[in-house]
Amino acid sequence: MQNDLTKALNDSSKGFMSENSPPHNDLMVETEMVELEPITSLPAFTAQTGDIVVNVRPFWVDDHSAPDEHRYVWLYHVIIENNGDENIQLLSRSWVITDDRGEQERVHGEGVVGEQPIIAPKASYQYTSGAELKTPSGFMEGVFHMIAPASEYRFDVAVPAFSLDSPHHMGMAH
Repeated sequence: MQNDLTKALNDSSKGFMSENSPPHNDLMVETEMVELEPITSLPAFTAQTGDIVVNVRPFWVDDHSAPDEHRYVWLYHVIIENNGDENIQLLSRSWVITDDRGEQERVHGEGVVGEQPIIAPKASYQYTSGAELKTPSGFMEGVFHMIAPASEYRFDVAVPAFSLDSPHHMGMAH
């Protein structure tokens, strides 16, 4: 299924590329290729850890979903804001993805979308990635594992739980 989804996303006009990660289909997208205006009108999920704010906006991708084949695809746009006074670097991520049957998948990998960005004070970093489920709804939550390079202080930043609800699900249960 990963190869079919990767091919479909690579063939699309938004410039999707797959990331070498566990089978979860953690997809990466060239952020500059995504039109951000429609994204800002979507519901946002936000978490704050100290001076770091993480904002996530998931959206359904109908063109690459196949409900009759139990394939439901979402993209999610993430903005990480560093409101602190020193540089921070995102080293890795850990996700828990739960489908509407309660089945969980845990994913851990280096960086995000192939990068380990350094985020300057009072600046932000954003990217778009994706997820695929076998059920019409679910949710994701996670942690970004960070470091403050100057002090070598390591810390975790919460990623808010966010809902993955398709139009094929009766009501939003998350």
